[in-house]
Amino acid sequence: MPVIRTSEAVTHEIHGARFVSYAGPLTGSKELCAWRGEIPAGTKAPVHTVSREEIFHLLIGELLITLDGRTDRITAGDTVIVNPGATLGVENPTDQTAISWVTTSIGLEAVFADGTRITPPWAN
Repeated sequence: MPVIRTSEAVTHEIHGARFVSYAGPLTGSKELCAWRGEIPAGTKAPVHTVSREEIFHLLIGELLITLDGRTDRITAGDTVIVNPGATLGVENPTDQTAISWVTTSIGLEAVFADGTRITPPWAN
């Protein structure tokens, strides 16, 4: 049984946020990946379109989530389902760090407004 200890998680920083990867191919997962997102106060991530479904669960804080042009304020305990092909924006307008848990399938790709494509290392 693979157990990934907190001390073994891999941390990545991009667009002002921190992604702490727990589950993925490098840790033994065959289909899914999962990470904790730490979105500091005042952070506004660039809008991007996702290639795979994401389940975004907010553990701590509150965020503004823009999904396909519609913005909703979510608070701790709320879950957002981001379908493949959806355009997603995340903003933390508060004065404290928000913590999320995200699960998706391996191979997620994000496409930004300028056409840049990335496969985040924590999603592979």
